[in-house]
Amino acid sequence: MNITNWDQAYQENFTPWDKGEPSPPLMEWVSRNHVAGRVLVPGCGVGHDVARLVSMGIDAIGLDIAPTAIERAKARYPELAERFVLGDLFELKGKFDAVLEHTCLCALPPEWRNRYRDAVVSLLKPGGLLIGIWFVNPEMDPGETGPPFGISPDELSTLFTPGFDIVESCTPSTAYPGREGRELLRVMKLKASAAP
Repeated sequence: MNITNWDQAYQENFTPWDKGEPSPPLMEWVSRNHVAGRVLVPGCGVGHDVARLVSMGIDAIGLDIAPTAIERAKARYPELAERFVLGDLFELKGKFDAVLEHTCLCALPPEWRNRYRDAVVSLLKPGGLLIGIWFVNPEMDPGETGPPFGISPDELSTLFTPGFDIVESCTPSTAYPGREGRELLRVMKLKASAAP
């Protein structure tokens, strides 16, 4: 199934990306690194990552374009309802110290990647971090074209290196079952010269 209408996917409960728990590699990285300031989680879905981050003392805000996802996030985590925002990443205003990414970029058509990068740059403060678990080798059914749309490490470098310095890059030691070895953890710091 090629998903193009995210809200319809939530309404029909076809959400294979929702594993019912926070992203294991993202949470492992956050547990051993200090993340300060205001944090954006784009494509937050039903809010598992945001809820775990807040429980760790992080000022996290979740953004999703699907109304049903945001409704479910608020229902599942009512004490955090104000942290879940319905909106479009490409129209969001504000400044964040970090963006924590797991499934947003891979959900977008590859021709939108420059728009994604530009949106992240516009939302980060100078020196802000883009902390991502990037899907480099998604499993596809025969004939399936995505989403998810995988991105190679070289493509990731080409996309972000002009405005970002790579702080860390490795294959995560944890993953959702079935994703072992198919993701790349890369942390990038926005250069002051790239900040708008």
